[in-house]
Amino acid sequence: MANARTVEAPSSPGPGETGTGGNPWLVLLAVCLGVIMVMLDGTVVGIANPSIQHDLGASLSDLQWVTSGYLLALAVFLITAGKLGDLFGHKRVFLIGVAGFALSSVGIGLSQQLADIVPGVSPIGALIGLRVLQGLFGALLQPAALALLRGAFPGEKLNQAMGAWGAIIGLSSAAGPIVGGVLVENVSWQSVFFINAPVGIIALILGIFLIKENRIPSLARIDWLGVVLLSGAMFSLVWTIIKAPEWGWGDSTTLGFIAGFAVLIAAFVFWQSKAKQPLVPLSLFKNPSISIGTVLMMMVAFAMFGAMFFLGFFFQGVHGLSPLDAGLRMLPMSAGMIVASPLAGMLIGRVGAKITMAAGLLITAASMFLMSQLSIDASFVESAIPFVLLAFGLSPVFVGATEIIVGNAPIQLSGVAGGLQQSAMQVGGALGTAILGAVMASEVSSKLPGYLGPAAQAIPAEQLSLLEKAAAFGGLPPGTPQQLQQLVGGAVHNAFMDGMHLAFLVSTGVAILTAILALFVKAGRKSEGAPVHIG
Repeated sequence: MANARTVEAPSSPGPGETGTGGNPWLVLLAVCLGVIMVMLDGTVVGIANPSIQHDLGASLSDLQWVTSGYLLALAVFLITAGKLGDLFGHKRVFLIGVAGFALSSVGIGLSQQLADIVPGVSPIGALIGLRVLQGLFGALLQPAALALLRGAFPGEKLNQAMGAWGAIIGLSSAAGPIVGGVLVENVSWQSVFFINAPVGIIALILGIFLIKENRIPSLARIDWLGVVLLSGAMFSLVWTIIKAPEWGWGDSTTLGFIAGFAVLIAAFVFWQSKAKQPLVPLSLFKNPSISIGTVLMMMVAFAMFGAMFFLGFFFQGVHGLSPLDAGLRMLPMSAGMIVASPLAGMLIGRVGAKITMAAGLLITAASMFLMSQLSIDASFVESAIPFVLLAFGLSPVFVGATEIIVGNAPIQLSGVAGGLQQSAMQVGGALGTAILGAVMASEVSSKLPGYLGPAAQAIPAEQLSLLEKAAAFGGLPPGTPQQLQQLVGGAVHNAFMDGMHLAFLVSTGVAILTAILALFVKAGRKSEGAPVHIG
Protein backbone atom coordinates (compact mmCIF):
# COMPACT_ATOMS: atom_id res chain seq x y z
CA MET A 1 0.00 0.00 0.00
CA ALA A 2 1.23 3.47 -0.81
CA ASN A 3 2.53 5.58 2.06
CA ALA A 4 1.71 2.89 4.56
CA ARG A 5 3.45 2.88 7.91
CA THR A 6 3.84 0.71 10.96
CA VAL A 7 3.46 1.86 14.54
CA GLU A 8 3.94 0.10 17.82
CA ALA A 9 0.68 -0.66 19.58
CA PRO A 10 0.52 0.12 23.28
CA SER A 11 1.22 -2.79 25.52
CA SER A 12 -1.74 -4.67 26.93
CA PRO A 13 -2.95 -3.35 30.27
CA GLY A 14 -1.96 -5.42 33.18
CA PRO A 15 -4.22 -6.68 35.93
CA GLY A 16 -6.09 -3.83 37.52
CA GLU A 17 -5.04 -1.44 34.79
CA THR A 18 -7.03 -0.18 31.85
CA GLY A 19 -6.29 1.64 28.67
CA THR A 20 -8.84 4.31 29.54
CA GLY A 21 -7.97 4.61 33.19
CA GLY A 22 -10.20 4.09 36.23
CA ASN A 23 -12.28 1.10 37.15
CA PRO A 24 -13.23 -0.80 33.96
CA TRP A 25 -16.60 -1.94 35.39
CA LEU A 26 -17.57 1.67 36.07
CA VAL A 27 -16.61 2.48 32.49
CA LEU A 28 -18.93 -0.35 31.41
CA LEU A 29 -21.75 1.16 33.48
CA ALA A 30 -21.26 4.60 31.96
CA VAL A 31 -21.20 3.47 28.32
CA CYS A 32 -24.11 1.06 28.80
CA LEU A 33 -26.32 3.87 30.08
CA GLY A 34 -25.68 5.71 26.84
CA VAL A 35 -26.46 2.68 24.69
CA ILE A 36 -29.60 1.93 26.73
CA MET A 37 -31.13 5.08 25.21
CA VAL A 38 -30.61 3.70 21.72
CA MET A 39 -32.02 0.29 22.64
CA LEU A 40 -35.08 1.74 24.36
CA ASP A 41 -35.72 4.01 21.40
CA GLY A 42 -35.50 1.13 18.96
CA THR A 43 -38.19 -0.87 20.78
CA VAL A 44 -40.64 1.87 21.75
CA VAL A 45 -41.01 3.59 18.37
CA GLY A 46 -43.05 0.73 16.93
CA ILE A 47 -45.41 0.93 19.90
CA ALA A 48 -45.72 4.71 19.53
CA ASN A 49 -46.41 4.66 15.77
CA PRO A 50 -50.23 4.25 15.95
CA SER A 51 -50.50 7.23 18.32
CA ILE A 52 -48.14 9.28 16.15
CA GLN A 53 -50.30 8.47 13.13
CA HIS A 54 -53.44 9.61 14.96
CA ASP A 55 -52.04 12.81 16.51
CA LEU A 56 -49.97 14.04 13.57
CA GLY A 57 -52.13 12.75 10.72
CA ALA A 58 -49.20 10.71 9.40
CA SER A 59 -49.58 8.47 6.37
CA LEU A 60 -48.20 4.93 6.15
CA SER A 61 -45.31 6.33 4.08
CA ASP A 62 -44.60 8.90 6.81
CA LEU A 63 -44.47 6.18 9.46
CA GLN A 64 -42.10 4.14 7.31
CA TRP A 65 -39.82 7.16 7.11
CA VAL A 66 -39.89 7.51 10.91
CA THR A 67 -38.04 4.17 10.96
CA SER A 68 -36.23 4.29 7.61
CA GLY A 69 -34.77 7.77 8.13
CA TYR A 70 -33.25 6.68 11.42
CA LEU A 71 -31.93 3.43 9.94
CA LEU A 72 -30.38 5.18 6.93
CA ALA A 73 -28.54 7.75 9.05
CA LEU A 74 -27.32 5.10 11.47
CA ALA A 75 -26.13 2.61 8.84
CA VAL A 76 -24.47 5.20 6.58
CA PHE A 77 -22.51 6.95 9.34
CA LEU A 78 -21.45 4.14 11.72
CA ILE A 79 -17.98 3.34 10.34
CA THR A 80 -17.15 7.01 9.80
CA ALA A 81 -18.27 7.73 13.37
CA GLY A 82 -15.98 4.98 14.63
CA LYS A 83 -13.06 6.57 12.80
CA LEU A 84 -13.88 9.97 14.33
CA GLY A 85 -13.52 8.36 17.75
CA ASP A 86 -10.13 6.91 16.79
CA LEU A 87 -9.01 10.36 15.67
CA PHE A 88 -10.51 12.74 18.21
CA GLY A 89 -11.00 10.54 21.25
CA HIS A 90 -13.67 7.96 22.01
CA LYS A 91 -14.77 9.64 25.24
CA ARG A 92 -15.34 12.96 23.47
CA VAL A 93 -17.26 11.38 20.59
CA PHE A 94 -19.28 9.20 22.98
CA LEU A 95 -20.34 12.18 25.09
CA ILE A 96 -21.28 14.19 21.99
CA GLY A 97 -23.35 11.23 20.81
CA VAL A 98 -25.11 10.90 24.17
CA ALA A 99 -25.89 14.62 24.40
CA GLY A 100 -27.05 14.83 20.78
CA PHE A 101 -29.21 11.71 21.04
CA ALA A 102 -30.92 12.98 24.20
CA LEU A 103 -31.51 16.48 22.78
CA SER A 104 -32.87 15.16 19.48
CA SER A 105 -35.17 12.83 21.45
CA VAL A 106 -36.58 15.82 23.33
CA GLY A 107 -36.96 17.61 20.00
CA ILE A 108 -38.99 14.69 18.62
CA GLY A 109 -41.33 14.95 21.60
CA LEU A 110 -41.73 18.67 20.83
CA SER A 111 -42.13 18.22 17.06
CA GLN A 112 -45.62 19.72 17.06
CA GLN A 113 -44.36 22.86 18.80
CA LEU A 114 -41.29 23.07 16.54
CA ALA A 115 -43.52 22.94 13.45
CA ASP A 116 -45.41 25.96 14.76
CA ILE A 117 -42.14 27.90 15.00
CA VAL A 118 -40.50 26.88 11.70
CA PRO A 119 -42.50 28.05 8.66
CA GLY A 120 -43.39 25.44 6.05
CA VAL A 121 -42.52 22.43 8.26
CA SER A 122 -45.24 19.97 9.24
CA PRO A 123 -45.17 18.18 12.61
CA ILE A 124 -44.50 14.81 10.97
CA GLY A 125 -41.81 16.41 8.79
CA ALA A 126 -40.10 17.81 11.87
CA LEU A 127 -40.32 14.41 13.57
CA ILE A 128 -38.76 12.60 10.60
CA GLY A 129 -35.95 15.16 10.33
CA LEU A 130 -35.16 14.82 14.02
CA ARG A 131 -35.20 11.02 13.70
CA VAL A 132 -32.49 11.32 11.03
CA LEU A 133 -30.49 13.55 13.39
CA GLN A 134 -31.06 11.04 16.17
CA GLY A 135 -29.64 8.31 13.93
CA LEU A 136 -26.48 10.36 13.30
CA PHE A 137 -25.89 10.86 17.02
CA GLY A 138 -26.66 7.18 17.67
CA ALA A 139 -23.96 6.32 15.14
CA LEU A 140 -21.47 8.45 17.08
CA LEU A 141 -22.41 6.81 20.35
CA GLN A 142 -22.35 3.08 19.62
CA PRO A 143 -18.88 2.44 18.08
CA ALA A 144 -17.31 4.76 20.64
CA ALA A 145 -18.93 2.75 23.45
CA LEU A 146 -17.43 -0.52 22.15
CA ALA A 147 -14.04 1.12 21.63
CA LEU A 148 -14.07 2.42 25.22
CA LEU A 149 -14.73 -1.11 26.46
CA ARG A 150 -11.92 -2.39 24.23
CA GLY A 151 -9.53 0.08 25.86
CA ALA A 152 -10.81 -0.35 29.41
CA PHE A 153 -10.64 -4.14 29.74
CA PRO A 154 -7.50 -6.29 29.47
CA GLY A 155 -7.70 -8.93 26.75
CA GLU A 156 -8.54 -11.84 29.05
CA LYS A 157 -11.43 -9.89 30.63
CA LEU A 158 -12.96 -8.51 27.42
CA ASN A 159 -15.30 -11.47 26.87
CA GLN A 160 -16.68 -11.03 30.40
CA ALA A 161 -17.28 -7.35 29.67
CA MET A 162 -19.08 -8.25 26.46
CA GLY A 163 -21.22 -10.73 28.38
CA ALA A 164 -22.21 -8.07 30.90
CA TRP A 165 -22.79 -5.68 27.98
CA GLY A 166 -25.14 -8.21 26.40
CA ALA A 167 -27.05 -8.64 29.67
CA ILE A 168 -27.62 -4.90 30.00
CA ILE A 169 -28.69 -4.67 26.36
CA GLY A 170 -31.08 -7.58 27.02
CA LEU A 171 -32.49 -5.78 30.06
CA SER A 172 -33.12 -2.57 28.12
CA SER A 173 -34.68 -4.55 25.26
CA ALA A 174 -36.96 -6.31 27.72
CA ALA A 175 -37.93 -3.03 29.37
CA GLY A 176 -38.55 -1.20 26.08
CA PRO A 177 -41.89 -2.71 25.00
CA ILE A 178 -43.23 -2.69 28.56
CA VAL A 179 -42.12 0.86 29.38
CA GLY A 180 -43.27 2.03 25.96
CA GLY A 181 -46.67 0.35 26.33
CA VAL A 182 -47.23 1.87 29.78
CA LEU A 183 -46.20 5.37 28.66
CA VAL A 184 -48.19 5.36 25.41
CA GLU A 185 -51.34 4.01 27.07
CA ASN A 186 -51.15 6.18 30.23
CA VAL A 187 -49.17 9.33 29.31
CA SER A 188 -48.49 10.11 25.63
CA TRP A 189 -46.38 9.00 22.69
CA GLN A 190 -44.12 12.00 23.32
CA SER A 191 -43.15 10.59 26.71
CA VAL A 192 -41.37 7.60 25.13
CA PHE A 193 -38.87 10.09 23.66
CA PHE A 194 -38.71 12.40 26.69
CA ILE A 195 -37.56 9.45 28.82
CA ASN A 196 -34.20 9.59 27.03
CA ALA A 197 -33.45 12.96 28.64
CA PRO A 198 -32.86 11.80 32.25
CA VAL A 199 -31.03 8.67 31.03
CA GLY A 200 -28.80 10.85 28.86
CA ILE A 201 -28.06 13.28 31.70
CA ILE A 202 -26.98 10.44 34.02
CA ALA A 203 -24.85 8.90 31.24
CA LEU A 204 -23.18 12.27 30.62
CA ILE A 205 -22.36 12.84 34.30
CA LEU A 206 -20.96 9.35 34.77
CA GLY A 207 -19.07 9.52 31.47
CA ILE A 208 -17.40 12.82 32.34
CA PHE A 209 -16.13 11.60 35.70
CA LEU A 210 -15.57 7.86 35.14
CA ILE A 211 -14.16 7.61 31.60
CA LYS A 212 -10.64 8.65 30.70
CA GLU A 213 -9.82 9.73 27.17
CA ASN A 214 -7.98 7.27 24.89
CA ARG A 215 -7.30 9.18 21.68
CA ILE A 216 -4.70 7.48 19.45
CA PRO A 217 -1.97 10.06 18.65
CA SER A 218 -0.64 8.13 15.63
CA LEU A 219 -3.78 8.98 13.60
CA ALA A 220 -4.11 12.59 12.50
CA ARG A 221 -6.48 13.05 9.57
CA ILE A 222 -9.85 12.12 8.12
CA ASP A 223 -10.00 10.30 4.81
CA TRP A 224 -12.72 12.52 3.34
CA LEU A 225 -12.84 10.80 -0.05
CA GLY A 226 -13.19 7.47 1.74
CA VAL A 227 -16.04 8.93 3.82
CA VAL A 228 -17.87 10.09 0.68
CA LEU A 229 -17.40 6.79 -1.19
CA LEU A 230 -18.36 4.58 1.77
CA SER A 231 -21.34 6.77 2.71
CA GLY A 232 -22.58 6.67 -0.88
CA ALA A 233 -22.16 2.91 -1.05
CA MET A 234 -23.93 2.32 2.28
CA PHE A 235 -26.76 4.67 1.30
CA SER A 236 -27.25 2.85 -2.01
CA LEU A 237 -27.30 -0.52 -0.27
CA VAL A 238 -29.63 0.36 2.61
CA TRP A 239 -31.92 2.48 0.41
CA THR A 240 -32.24 -0.44 -2.01
CA ILE A 241 -33.10 -2.80 0.84
CA ILE A 242 -35.75 -0.40 2.15
CA LYS A 243 -37.38 0.39 -1.21
CA ALA A 244 -36.97 -2.89 -3.14
CA PRO A 245 -40.17 -4.44 -1.72
CA GLU A 246 -42.07 -1.42 -3.08
CA TRP A 247 -40.20 -1.15 -6.40
CA GLY A 248 -39.73 -4.87 -7.01
CA TRP A 249 -36.38 -6.68 -6.88
CA GLY A 250 -36.19 -6.90 -10.67
CA ASP A 251 -37.16 -3.26 -11.28
CA SER A 252 -34.69 -1.08 -13.19
CA THR A 253 -34.51 1.40 -10.29
CA THR A 254 -33.59 -1.36 -7.85
CA LEU A 255 -30.97 -2.77 -10.22
CA GLY A 256 -29.61 0.74 -10.77
CA PHE A 257 -29.06 1.30 -7.06
CA ILE A 258 -27.46 -2.14 -6.72
CA ALA A 259 -25.11 -1.25 -9.58
CA GLY A 260 -24.35 2.06 -7.90
CA PHE A 261 -23.47 0.26 -4.69
CA ALA A 262 -21.14 -2.12 -6.57
CA VAL A 263 -19.32 0.76 -8.31
CA LEU A 264 -18.98 2.85 -5.15
CA ILE A 265 -17.78 -0.02 -2.96
CA ALA A 266 -15.22 -1.03 -5.61
CA ALA A 267 -13.98 2.56 -5.80
CA PHE A 268 -13.84 2.69 -1.98
CA VAL A 269 -11.74 -0.49 -1.75
CA PHE A 270 -9.37 0.80 -4.45
CA TRP A 271 -8.96 4.14 -2.68
CA GLN A 272 -8.35 2.49 0.69
CA SER A 273 -5.35 0.70 -0.83
CA LYS A 274 -3.89 4.08 -1.87
CA ALA A 275 -4.84 6.51 0.91
CA LYS A 276 -2.18 7.60 3.41
CA GLN A 277 -4.51 7.16 6.38
CA PRO A 278 -7.49 5.21 5.04
CA LEU A 279 -10.90 5.27 6.66
CA VAL A 280 -10.89 1.45 6.91
CA PRO A 281 -7.38 -0.01 6.52
CA LEU A 282 -7.68 -3.13 4.40
CA SER A 283 -5.05 -4.80 6.58
CA LEU A 284 -7.78 -5.06 9.24
CA PHE A 285 -9.37 -7.85 7.19
CA LYS A 286 -6.13 -9.84 6.96
CA ASN A 287 -7.18 -11.21 10.32
CA PRO A 288 -9.67 -13.91 9.23
CA SER A 289 -11.46 -13.77 12.57
CA ILE A 290 -12.48 -10.14 11.95
CA SER A 291 -13.73 -10.94 8.44
CA ILE A 292 -15.63 -14.05 9.55
CA GLY A 293 -16.95 -12.28 12.65
CA THR A 294 -18.38 -9.51 10.47
CA VAL A 295 -20.16 -12.03 8.24
CA LEU A 296 -21.41 -13.92 11.31
CA MET A 297 -22.87 -10.75 12.79
CA MET A 298 -24.61 -9.91 9.51
CA MET A 299 -26.07 -13.41 9.04
CA VAL A 300 -27.35 -13.81 12.60
CA ALA A 301 -28.93 -10.34 12.41
CA PHE A 302 -30.52 -11.43 9.12
CA ALA A 303 -32.07 -14.48 10.78
CA MET A 304 -33.09 -12.78 14.03
CA PHE A 305 -34.40 -9.36 12.99
CA GLY A 306 -35.90 -10.65 9.75
CA ALA A 307 -37.93 -13.35 11.44
CA MET A 308 -38.73 -11.47 14.66
CA PHE A 309 -40.17 -8.60 12.59
CA PHE A 310 -43.32 -10.67 12.04
CA LEU A 311 -43.97 -11.57 15.67
CA GLY A 312 -45.39 -8.14 16.52
CA PHE A 313 -47.94 -8.53 13.73
CA PHE A 314 -48.65 -12.09 14.86
CA PHE A 315 -49.42 -11.03 18.43
CA GLN A 316 -51.26 -7.79 17.65
CA GLY A 317 -52.82 -8.59 14.25
CA VAL A 318 -53.73 -12.27 14.62
CA HIS A 319 -54.15 -12.49 18.41
CA GLY A 320 -55.46 -8.94 18.82
CA LEU A 321 -53.23 -8.19 21.83
CA SER A 322 -52.53 -4.66 23.03
CA PRO A 323 -49.01 -3.23 22.58
CA LEU A 324 -48.26 -3.83 26.26
CA ASP A 325 -49.53 -7.42 26.17
CA ALA A 326 -47.54 -8.06 22.97
CA GLY A 327 -44.45 -6.73 24.76
CA LEU A 328 -45.07 -9.09 27.66
CA ARG A 329 -45.27 -12.02 25.22
CA MET A 330 -41.75 -11.11 24.03
CA LEU A 331 -40.43 -10.80 27.58
CA PRO A 332 -39.10 -14.40 27.90
CA MET A 333 -36.61 -13.80 25.09
CA SER A 334 -35.38 -10.41 26.30
CA ALA A 335 -35.26 -11.52 29.92
CA GLY A 336 -33.47 -14.71 28.91
CA MET A 337 -30.67 -12.64 27.39
CA ILE A 338 -30.06 -11.06 30.80
CA VAL A 339 -29.06 -14.51 32.08
CA ALA A 340 -27.61 -15.94 28.88
CA SER A 341 -25.22 -13.10 27.95
CA PRO A 342 -22.95 -13.26 31.05
CA LEU A 343 -22.96 -17.07 30.82
CA ALA A 344 -21.93 -16.79 27.16
CA GLY A 345 -19.04 -14.52 28.10
CA MET A 346 -17.81 -17.00 30.71
CA LEU A 347 -18.20 -19.95 28.35
CA ILE A 348 -16.29 -18.20 25.55
CA GLY A 349 -13.47 -17.57 28.02
CA ARG A 350 -13.29 -21.27 28.92
CA VAL A 351 -13.89 -23.19 25.68
CA GLY A 352 -13.35 -20.48 23.05
CA ALA A 353 -15.59 -18.57 20.66
CA LYS A 354 -15.64 -21.16 17.88
CA ILE A 355 -17.46 -23.97 19.70
CA THR A 356 -19.60 -21.63 21.80
CA MET A 357 -20.92 -19.68 18.80
CA ALA A 358 -21.51 -22.79 16.69
CA ALA A 359 -23.52 -24.37 19.53
CA GLY A 360 -25.44 -21.12 20.02
CA LEU A 361 -26.36 -21.00 16.34
CA LEU A 362 -27.64 -24.59 16.42
CA ILE A 363 -29.80 -23.66 19.42
CA THR A 364 -30.98 -20.64 17.43
CA ALA A 365 -31.89 -22.92 14.52
CA ALA A 366 -33.88 -25.17 16.87
CA SER A 367 -35.72 -22.14 18.25
CA MET A 368 -36.55 -20.83 14.77
CA PHE A 369 -37.86 -24.27 13.80
CA LEU A 370 -40.12 -24.41 16.87
CA MET A 371 -41.47 -20.95 15.96
CA SER A 372 -42.24 -22.26 12.48
CA GLN A 373 -44.61 -24.71 14.18
CA LEU A 374 -46.54 -22.16 16.28
CA SER A 375 -50.29 -22.50 15.92
CA ILE A 376 -52.65 -19.61 15.25
CA ASP A 377 -53.86 -19.71 18.88
CA ALA A 378 -50.46 -20.40 20.51
CA SER A 379 -50.48 -19.92 24.29
CA PHE A 380 -47.96 -17.90 26.30
CA VAL A 381 -46.05 -21.06 27.26
CA GLU A 382 -45.97 -22.34 23.66
CA SER A 383 -44.31 -19.13 22.47
CA ALA A 384 -42.17 -18.70 25.59
CA ILE A 385 -40.23 -21.96 25.09
CA PRO A 386 -38.71 -21.03 21.69
CA PHE A 387 -38.16 -17.45 22.93
CA VAL A 388 -36.05 -18.64 25.87
CA LEU A 389 -34.14 -20.99 23.56
CA LEU A 390 -33.53 -18.09 21.20
CA ALA A 391 -32.07 -16.01 24.02
CA PHE A 392 -29.60 -18.77 24.90
CA GLY A 393 -28.81 -19.31 21.22
CA LEU A 394 -28.28 -15.71 20.16
CA SER A 395 -26.37 -14.49 23.22
CA PRO A 396 -23.18 -16.52 22.51
CA VAL A 397 -23.22 -15.28 18.91
CA PHE A 398 -23.69 -11.60 19.68
CA VAL A 399 -21.18 -11.68 22.54
CA GLY A 400 -18.69 -13.83 20.60
CA ALA A 401 -18.90 -11.99 17.27
CA THR A 402 -18.59 -8.60 18.98
CA GLU A 403 -15.58 -9.79 20.98
CA ILE A 404 -14.00 -11.26 17.85
CA ILE A 405 -14.42 -8.12 15.74
CA VAL A 406 -13.53 -5.53 18.39
CA GLY A 407 -11.12 -7.72 20.40
CA ASN A 408 -9.04 -8.83 17.41
CA ALA A 409 -8.71 -5.31 16.02
CA PRO A 410 -5.64 -3.31 17.07
CA ILE A 411 -6.41 -0.69 19.70
CA GLN A 412 -5.70 2.04 17.10
CA LEU A 413 -8.67 0.83 15.06
CA SER A 414 -11.09 -0.07 17.86
CA GLY A 415 -13.51 2.67 16.82
CA VAL A 416 -13.56 1.51 13.21
CA ALA A 417 -14.02 -2.08 14.43
CA GLY A 418 -16.95 -1.00 16.61
CA GLY A 419 -18.50 0.78 13.62
CA LEU A 420 -17.94 -2.31 11.49
CA GLN A 421 -19.71 -4.52 14.04
CA GLN A 422 -22.69 -2.18 14.29
CA SER A 423 -22.89 -1.74 10.50
CA ALA A 424 -22.91 -5.51 9.97
CA MET A 425 -25.81 -5.82 12.42
CA GLN A 426 -27.81 -2.99 10.83
CA VAL A 427 -27.29 -4.19 7.26
CA GLY A 428 -28.00 -7.82 8.18
CA GLY A 429 -31.18 -6.86 10.01
CA ALA A 430 -32.37 -4.68 7.13
CA LEU A 431 -31.62 -7.45 4.61
CA GLY A 432 -33.45 -10.01 6.73
CA THR A 433 -36.52 -7.81 7.09
CA ALA A 434 -36.63 -7.05 3.35
CA ILE A 435 -35.85 -10.51 1.97
CA LEU A 436 -37.92 -12.51 4.46
CA GLY A 437 -40.68 -9.94 4.02
CA ALA A 438 -40.64 -10.66 0.28
CA VAL A 439 -40.66 -14.41 0.97
CA MET A 440 -43.61 -14.03 3.30
CA ALA A 441 -45.56 -11.74 0.94
CA SER A 442 -45.10 -14.23 -1.89
CA GLU A 443 -46.31 -17.13 0.28
CA VAL A 444 -49.33 -15.14 1.47
CA SER A 445 -50.25 -14.22 -2.12
CA SER A 446 -50.07 -17.86 -3.22
CA LYS A 447 -52.03 -19.27 -0.25
CA LEU A 448 -54.71 -16.62 0.36
CA PRO A 449 -56.92 -17.41 -2.70
CA GLY A 450 -57.05 -21.07 -1.61
CA TYR A 451 -58.16 -20.14 1.89
CA LEU A 452 -60.77 -17.74 0.51
CA GLY A 453 -62.22 -20.48 -1.69
CA PRO A 454 -65.15 -19.45 -3.93
CA ALA A 455 -65.19 -16.01 -2.27
CA ALA A 456 -61.94 -15.15 -4.06
CA GLN A 457 -63.76 -15.13 -7.39
CA ALA A 458 -66.20 -12.50 -6.15
CA ILE A 459 -63.49 -10.06 -4.97
CA PRO A 460 -62.26 -7.57 -7.63
CA ALA A 461 -58.57 -7.98 -8.56
CA GLU A 462 -57.61 -4.59 -7.12
CA GLN A 463 -59.27 -5.30 -3.77
CA LEU A 464 -57.73 -8.79 -3.70
CA SER A 465 -54.28 -7.24 -4.16
CA LEU A 466 -54.91 -4.86 -1.25
CA LEU A 467 -56.13 -7.79 0.82
CA GLU A 468 -52.95 -9.77 0.08
CA LYS A 469 -50.74 -6.83 1.11
CA ALA A 470 -52.65 -6.38 4.37
CA ALA A 471 -52.60 -10.13 5.03
CA ALA A 472 -48.80 -10.06 4.99
CA PHE A 473 -49.09 -7.98 8.19
CA GLY A 474 -51.75 -10.20 9.76
CA GLY A 475 -54.64 -7.79 9.27
CA LEU A 476 -57.24 -6.39 6.88
CA PRO A 477 -57.19 -3.18 4.82
CA PRO A 478 -58.45 -0.11 6.74
CA GLY A 479 -62.14 0.48 6.31
CA THR A 480 -63.01 -3.15 5.55
CA PRO A 481 -66.77 -3.62 6.26
CA GLN A 482 -67.64 -5.71 9.31
CA GLN A 483 -69.47 -8.29 7.22
CA LEU A 484 -66.44 -8.77 4.95
CA GLN A 485 -64.13 -8.98 7.98
CA GLN A 486 -66.10 -11.95 9.26
CA LEU A 487 -66.03 -13.57 5.82
CA VAL A 488 -62.31 -13.28 5.06
CA GLY A 489 -60.70 -12.77 8.50
CA GLY A 490 -59.97 -16.47 9.05
CA ALA A 491 -58.47 -16.86 5.57
CA VAL A 492 -56.20 -13.84 6.09
CA HIS A 493 -54.92 -15.18 9.42
CA ASN A 494 -54.27 -18.65 7.98
CA ALA A 495 -52.36 -17.21 5.01
CA PHE A 496 -50.33 -15.03 7.39
CA MET A 497 -49.41 -18.06 9.49
CA ASP A 498 -48.22 -19.94 6.39
CA GLY A 499 -46.03 -16.99 5.43
CA MET A 500 -44.63 -16.59 8.94
CA HIS A 501 -43.88 -20.31 9.16
CA LEU A 502 -41.94 -20.17 5.89
CA ALA A 503 -39.96 -17.13 7.07
CA PHE A 504 -38.94 -18.98 10.23
CA LEU A 505 -37.95 -22.04 8.21
CA VAL A 506 -35.69 -19.90 6.02
CA SER A 507 -34.19 -18.40 9.19
CA THR A 508 -33.61 -21.94 10.47
CA GLY A 509 -31.55 -22.73 7.37
CA VAL A 510 -29.58 -19.47 7.66
CA ALA A 511 -28.75 -20.25 11.30
CA ILE A 512 -27.47 -23.74 10.39
CA LEU A 513 -25.26 -22.36 7.58
CA THR A 514 -23.93 -19.70 9.96
CA ALA A 515 -23.10 -22.39 12.54
CA ILE A 516 -20.87 -24.08 9.95
CA LEU A 517 -19.18 -20.75 9.19
CA ALA A 518 -18.50 -20.19 12.90
CA LEU A 519 -16.24 -23.26 12.92
CA PHE A 520 -13.73 -21.32 10.77
CA VAL A 521 -13.15 -18.61 13.39
CA LYS A 522 -9.52 -18.58 14.52
CA ALA A 523 -8.83 -18.78 18.21
CA GLY A 524 -6.82 -16.15 20.02
CA ARG A 525 -6.49 -12.38 19.83
CA LYS A 526 -3.88 -10.21 18.16
CA SER A 527 -1.08 -9.40 20.57
CA GLU A 528 -1.42 -5.87 21.89
CA GLY A 529 2.28 -5.33 21.70
CA ALA A 530 2.66 -6.38 18.08
CA PRO A 531 3.30 -3.80 15.36
CA VAL A 532 0.13 -2.61 13.66
CA HIS A 533 0.02 -1.75 9.96
CA ILE A 534 -1.82 1.54 9.41
CA GLY A 535 -2.81 2.40 5.85
